Amino acid sequence: MNSRTCLVTYISFVFLFLYKAMGGGPMNTTSGFVAQPLDQSNFHIQKPYNVPLKQRYNLSNGVHKLWVLKTDKPHSKNSKTLPRTEIRFQGYDYSSGVWQFDAYGYVPHGTSGVCIMQIFGSKPPSATTTMLRVDHNKLAYYRYPVIFSNIYDKWFRLNVIHDVEGNNVQVYIDGVLKYDGPGRGGRSHYFKCGVYSQQDASFHMESRWKDIKILKKT
Repeated sequence: MNSRTCLVTYISFVFLFLYKAMGGGPMNTTSGFVAQPLDQSNFHIQKPYNVPLKQRYNLSNGVHKLWVLKTDKPHSKNSKTLPRTEIRFQGYDYSSGVWQFDAYGYVPHGTSGVCIMQIFGSKPPSATTTMLRVDHNKLAYYRYPVIFSNIYDKWFRLNVIHDVEGNNVQVYIDGVLKYDGPGRGGRSHYFKCGVYSQQDASFHMESRWKDIKILKKT
C-alpha cells in the first residue's frame, strides 16, 4: 500500500467517525461497557395492585409485553401516582459510574400520554433523571425535545447512557444520538421500562421489550 492510498484510507476513516458522531450513522454505544448478569429475579413487575399479573404482563418468546388502562389503580394501595405496568430492574441500583440501558422497544398504534422508559432518582422536587414519553406517535425526552417520530408499530433499539459523576444523559435510537444533556442529580438511580400513565393518556397503553441488557462502563 503506497502513501497516497494510506492517506485516502485514513481520511475515509476520519470522515466515517465524524459522520457517525454527528448522528449520521449508527454508533456502537456498548463499546467499553460490560453487560451485567440478568435473570427473571431482576425483573420486578410493578402493576395495578388489584389485578393479577397475567392481566397486565406477558412474557412470550423473549418478548416482555406490558399494558395498563387509564382507569387502573396505582401499583400500591398507598401510592398516589398514576397507573403503571413497569419492569423495575432490581439488583442494579447505582449511585456512581456510567451505566447503560440497552433494549429493543415496540409501541403499538394508539398508545399515547405515557412514559415507556425512565431512570429513577434525582434531586427534589423531581423523582426522575430521565423519562421517555410517547405522545401521538412521537417519542420525547420528557415532553420536549421530540427525539423519534413515527414510533408506532416498529421495533427500535434504545440505548440510554447515564454518567452519574458527569451528570449527563445520552439517548440513542437505532445507534444514532438523539439527546445529550444534563441529568437531574440524586444519590441513587435505577432503570425502568414499560408503561406509566402521564397527562392526556390514551385509554389503553402498551409497550413491548426484548433483548434487554444493563451495562456498566469499565
